[in-house]
Amino acid sequence: MNIIDELTWRGAINQQTDAEGLKELTESKSISLYCGVDPTGDSMHIGHLIPFMMMKRFELAGHHPYILIGGATGSIGDPSGRKSERQLQTMETVQANVKALTHQMQKLFGGSSNISFVNNYDWLSKISLLDFLRDYGKLVNINTMLAKDIVASRLDVGISFTEFTYQILQSVDFLTLHHEHDIQLQIGGADQWGNITSGIDLIHKIDGADEKVYGLTIPLMLKADGTKFGKTAGGAIWLDPEKTSPYEFYQFWLNQDDRDVVKYLKYFTFLDQDEIAELEQSVKKAPEKRLAQTRLAEEVTRFVHGQEALDTAQKITNILFSGNVKELSAAEVQDAFGKAPSVSIASEPKNVVDLLVETKIEPSKRQAREDVTNGAITVNGDRIQETNFEVDPSAQFDGKFVIIRRGKKNYFLAKVR
Repeated sequence: MNIIDELTWRGAINQQTDAEGLKELTESKSISLYCGVDPTGDSMHIGHLIPFMMMKRFELAGHHPYILIGGATGSIGDPSGRKSERQLQTMETVQANVKALTHQMQKLFGGSSNISFVNNYDWLSKISLLDFLRDYGKLVNINTMLAKDIVASRLDVGISFTEFTYQILQSVDFLTLHHEHDIQLQIGGADQWGNITSGIDLIHKIDGADEKVYGLTIPLMLKADGTKFGKTAGGAIWLDPEKTSPYEFYQFWLNQDDRDVVKYLKYFTFLDQDEIAELEQSVKKAPEKRLAQTRLAEEVTRFVHGQEALDTAQKITNILFSGNVKELSAAEVQDAFGKAPSVSIASEPKNVVDLLVETKIEPSKRQAREDVTNGAITVNGDRIQETNFEVDPSAQFDGKFVIIRRGKKNYFLAKVR
């Protein structure tokens, strides 16, 4: 199957500058293409992952992707999708973020010899102000720029000249990569359409209208309930395991809505049509088994964090489901409950009833005594039914944590101070 046909089946194409021409080009030869990310932070989140999954698909189809880290453009701010000016970061912060994102990208894609990494600071930083104005500014029509959504959406509230020039800088990126690496296609999110088409316009003005360059954007990802994909009550789902643990990452995918899971299997996994069709049937016929969600969680966690991290995430999941938390290590407890609400307790032993009330796990001593007596309370995996039981915080998990469960599913983490 042609790569464009596959992307169409996966619902991964929003707009194309020349759909027929791009399909013919990808069928006739191996092409080079690129997608960029600006270092506005030291980690990508799963929303950033979508276009780069497409880059991986192109690579598997025999094409040559270039991943651009915007060391230059990231220092001024992209107006796309924003209603206000981005707070400028110090160049030291930008460079630190470049290093972090490059490492993250190389971890995801660096195992392949057919994926290259570039940084636009390498060429944009060498352009003088006069060269910028003479060589590029003269070719850009202000009226055309004002008509682009990325700029037009900001006119009411205002846009600085700094962010206004972003579109030109990204156009220079496409031109430079086209000249130096024969890159013919740029991929980006739906909000990047104006930037992508500006790059194509610049190439056509310099190299001629017949120059074969193309643009493709991915759809805006929304959940079935209409809310933005990738956000949770706890915030963004990061690719950095220090920001979102592999267990939390795995759980995010495992808990996807039945209405969304097939779409996500198409977007975020490399499973073929037949296997996804089988999983789609399982959602319809046996949704309670959550086979599609489980496969989705396995595939994406393995791709982002590796097999060992997936094994650990599945181990924690199974242990928490069974309630036998004493099998967890202190590090695994941190992964499992890292972002969960927690309480702080002293290191000295404490009566279980008093502890439950002081940590507000129970509303009163009466309720605490009742739940203990009825066997509804477990401490570090052991069921406690004696109201005079003393909890020793140093007993397990390197003396750092106490895990309390009320009922079957309500876990509470007590951090020992």
